[in-house]
Amino acid sequence: MQMVDRLLDAVRVLDLSGADADAVTRLLADLGADVLKVEPPGGSAARQELPTLAGTSIAFAVHNANKRSAVLDPLNQDDRRQFLDLAATADIVVDSGLPGQAAAYGTSCAELADRYHHLVALSITDFGAVGPRSSWRATDPVLYAMSGSLSRSGPTTGTPVLPPDGIASATAAVQAAWAVLAAYYNRLRCGVGDYIDFSRFDAVVMALDPAFGAHGQVAAGIRGSDRWRGRPKNQDAYPIYPCKDGYVRLCVMAPRQWRGLRRWLGEPDDFQDPKYDVIGARFAAWPQISVLVAALFAERTMKELVAAGQEHGVPIAAVLTPSRILASEHFQAVGAITDTELVPGVHTRVPSGYFVVDEQRCGFRAPAPSAGQDEPRWLAAPTPTPAPSGRVGGYPFEGLRILDLGIIVAGGELSRLFGDLGGEVIKVESAQYPDGLRQARAGDAMSESFAWTHRNHLALGLNLRHTEGKEIFGRLVADADAVFANFKPGTLTSLGFSYQELHALNPRIVLAGSSAFGNRGPWSTRMGYGPLVRAATGVTRLWTSGATSSDALRHAFFDATTIFPDHVVGRVGAVLALAALIHRDRTGAGTHVHISQAEVVVNQLDTLFVTEAATGGRPALRDKPVTRRTPGGVDDTGVDLEWCSQPGAGGRSTPVGWSSGRPDEPPAGHPRGPPTDRPETAGRHGSSAHRPSTASGDGAGAVSPNPAGAATPGAAARSGHVGDLPAAAGHEPR
Repeated sequence: MQMVDRLLDAVRVLDLSGADADAVTRLLADLGADVLKVEPPGGSAARQELPTLAGTSIAFAVHNANKRSAVLDPLNQDDRRQFLDLAATADIVVDSGLPGQAAAYGTSCAELADRYHHLVALSITDFGAVGPRSSWRATDPVLYAMSGSLSRSGPTTGTPVLPPDGIASATAAVQAAWAVLAAYYNRLRCGVGDYIDFSRFDAVVMALDPAFGAHGQVAAGIRGSDRWRGRPKNQDAYPIYPCKDGYVRLCVMAPRQWRGLRRWLGEPDDFQDPKYDVIGARFAAWPQISVLVAALFAERTMKELVAAGQEHGVPIAAVLTPSRILASEHFQAVGAITDTELVPGVHTRVPSGYFVVDEQRCGFRAPAPSAGQDEPRWLAAPTPTPAPSGRVGGYPFEGLRILDLGIIVAGGELSRLFGDLGGEVIKVESAQYPDGLRQARAGDAMSESFAWTHRNHLALGLNLRHTEGKEIFGRLVADADAVFANFKPGTLTSLGFSYQELHALNPRIVLAGSSAFGNRGPWSTRMGYGPLVRAATGVTRLWTSGATSSDALRHAFFDATTIFPDHVVGRVGAVLALAALIHRDRTGAGTHVHISQAEVVVNQLDTLFVTEAATGGRPALRDKPVTRRTPGGVDDTGVDLEWCSQPGAGGRSTPVGWSSGRPDEPPAGHPRGPPTDRPETAGRHGSSAHRPSTASGDGAGAVSPNPAGAATPGAAARSGHVGDLPAAAGHEPR
């Protein structure tokens, strides 16, 4: 892999985290930070987390790449002093769990932040270090349930369907990386560090299909919380069809795309009326149109259909399995998946990381170290940084000017994160090509989601295709810090504002871009709606119950109601853009950074993909050399359509339960039984079925149609809330 500037190479990170936070510091390591993992004698317990590969945790191996490891014995006084010396000279400390590993050395993140005023100390727990839920534990199923995501997932009635395991934790990790990097940037600005009490649950509420900001699907649960209690009735807005060797998904939105599909279907007489250019009319007639589509697709392969769809201008994607993605020519060509020795003696395919910097991959460089492989010291002397110039107590991004060309959810979330923390964000759009998120009911100036997303923004109407518009934008670039855009690759260049042209106007400018499949590679020119990204990256295929559908004609996939990965893409972009600004402030040099939504998804599911690669998808090999853990399930409490997620614990098998008290039959493949089958959840209201951790590490989470953190005692006891909703990163809207 070609070396690139490591954006955070002046940053020292003392890593005390366990399995629930290793991914946070991996993000910082990918960006060049010197991440020193301190482990007790015998190594971190996370090294044994399931699934394992040749006796080593796959998650540990993936999430601790690019780090160093030192062993310090908490019972040894010299080692305890050395630990404090490392903390005193670090920029960032990351710990996780209660009480956290720092407690073994006689301290805590809060105490370290008080002792060393320059230090940013991040404490990561499931529900926060304070509040009535602070002792509770959460797995991904619990986080899906309590955040509201699970309430929208699955068939209209019956058991909710858990999203793929790992997305919630990975989303929380990205949010944590953003929080700690924003606090570090603030330290550079004003000279004072901070202590961050970070809740993974709060992070999932804010960043996975949230009810606020650019609205995710949970917002629909709040708006209709007093009405229908089941999952959404429209499960096929982005229809999926079987074909000769699998499935494909369509996402026909614009009139030109419909006309392309109509040509592909042979211009059927029944659908020539111009009224079908309107999506509502097509939706009403889709049962009839669908018959024609199904017949056309049935005898063709996924590859043939995707190629033909591209020729006709029809947005289409194959519904791929992880094994097909690992072998994909696109991901191989762009270096998004690499072959490496992940653990000693075992080579396998591994997602390379989220980030591209100046057209080069900035990700996997070195495998996870063995415990104690390195000396407990920093690699280099402290790097001089500019003298602080900001006021203590101000917003972190005061003085930053950002030109926002971003659109829809991913672009809007990126700029909102900077605007909420004090940046001057100028939203640039034209009347001819307005942001699609503005679309609203007749008579409304804009959608509620657009208003939430672009709070704390300035607005400028500017036609970048017009000579005068170009001149005005160029003058703004000369005095800006960053430009954000998530257009289709090539759009900025066609407008005369490639990175080279922006750099000529302002050598310090940071261009942060994103696109569906990246700005290079065989898939880069594909139309990239979120549902197509999910299909092409394995999410759709994995978002399934595995049970037989009551509708024999329908597939078993249930990802149609999520907005994933848009919200987390905005946050990955924010982390990368901020790292580029930190590097710019130190070196004076601007940077072009880019992320691919598809690659974000693959890295969110990195443990799953590596497990698939190690087994080759062959069941006979799945216990050798891989040992797996058991995911959780969903229980019916038997009360008023209430459900409760039931996480797996370690390697034990935790069954999916169904209890009586409902008029409908249990879903196929689910055990039938009276409420006493699950005495801890059956017959209880969903909100009371959540139980905290036990000695075995088991627990449960109520499936809420609202984000369970939006107005609860646990949330009220924690800071960072405005009215009924959590504020972004603990700051009130200005």
